[in-house]
Amino acid sequence: MPTELPLPLSTPNRNLVRLTIVRGITWTGFLLAIVIGVELLDFDMAVPAVVGVVIAMGVLNIATWWRLGRPRDVAHIEYLLHLLADIAGLTLLFYFTGGATNPFITYYLVPVTIAAATLPWRHTWIIAACALGGYSFLMFNYHPLPRLYMTGDSPLSLHILGMWLNFGLSAGLVTFFIYKMAHALRRRDRALSRTREAALRNEQVLAVATQAAGTAHELGTPLSTMAILLNEMEDEADPDTPMHHDVRLLRQQVEICKARLQHLVDSADRRRMAEPAVRDGSEWLAGVVQRWLVLRPDVSHRLTLAERRGRPWLAVDATLDQALTNLLNNAADANPEDIHISLEWQDDSVIIDIRDHGPGVELAIADQLGETFVSTKSKGMGIGLFLTHATINRFGGGVSLYNHPRGGTLTEVTLPRSSPPASRDTSRG
Repeated sequence: MPTELPLPLSTPNRNLVRLTIVRGITWTGFLLAIVIGVELLDFDMAVPAVVGVVIAMGVLNIATWWRLGRPRDVAHIEYLLHLLADIAGLTLLFYFTGGATNPFITYYLVPVTIAAATLPWRHTWIIAACALGGYSFLMFNYHPLPRLYMTGDSPLSLHILGMWLNFGLSAGLVTFFIYKMAHALRRRDRALSRTREAALRNEQVLAVATQAAGTAHELGTPLSTMAILLNEMEDEADPDTPMHHDVRLLRQQVEICKARLQHLVDSADRRRMAEPAVRDGSEWLAGVVQRWLVLRPDVSHRLTLAERRGRPWLAVDATLDQALTNLLNNAADANPEDIHISLEWQDDSVIIDIRDHGPGVELAIADQLGETFVSTKSKGMGIGLFLTHATINRFGGGVSLYNHPRGGTLTEVTLPRSSPPASRDTSRG
């Protein structure tokens, strides 16, 4: 029998696992008590019948472990039948060991407590009624054990000592079961909370993407009109005048805006989004930094790439480029001087650190950055960080912001390390 069974995802399955553990502990304790009573205390009981009950419950437990290995979920009615089997086993055991005079008789409360904590109220009442019926039956029908009340030289009778042992066993098992069940409920609540937060974040991302697509479509017409007018103005202006150079610069800027809008539309292609390319993380990061420097020529930086065996392969696409560029821009906005960018990797993750020398992040909002539209800039809306977090989370990674001990902010980006694109190379060869 395995020492530990991985818990299934279903809550009734987990409860049945715990019930099986409780049953194993309980009947092992009963078996030890029977052996001590017969061998050391000379109890006069129907040993074959008692041992038969214990063996039957052991077989039931083994069958339950086997059933938990099946993919079928546990229904409430099945769980009810298991608790009824426990009550039947207890009733038979107590019938041959003193009935209602057995100090362990109050163990009936354990299955009742478990039922109240896990089953619908109708099933719980069935368990309570059966336990009460078994207790009532044993008040008048049982095989007596007279030695339970013999004190000998001790002021405590075996009956009182057995009651104490029963209380300890019952309290321990109830505490174990209720604590595990409450822990599972808290874990489920946390999972549901994370799911709700993820759903809300996805709704916000969808809203931003929809608005961006609509805005890109609306801006296409005025930009085209501006480009036509600027072309005409450039042709009419004297090439040797400052006006000609200004118009040319404006036309170039308009062309850049049109190109960026077209790039935004291309990046939204679902097929490209669903199939990110696997690239060397060092080369990819160096390329993103070089493109970023074209946009921010005022920045001074240091790029450090770890020298280790193997390569930090990453699954990337245009949205991940933009996400990292947003983080680099935030660092440059805080302080454009001496921004340190480093890349390190482990067996299953790639870590990119961005350290600036700005004022740092307030602790009150550090944990909220990226979750909602929270911004550290006086004129910012927080959309950049929000979309950055959403993009990196979509790739299975995460973003953390820390206040560096020597000042400034340390932004840590963690991404899952991918397998090298060996299959693609093989197909080409």
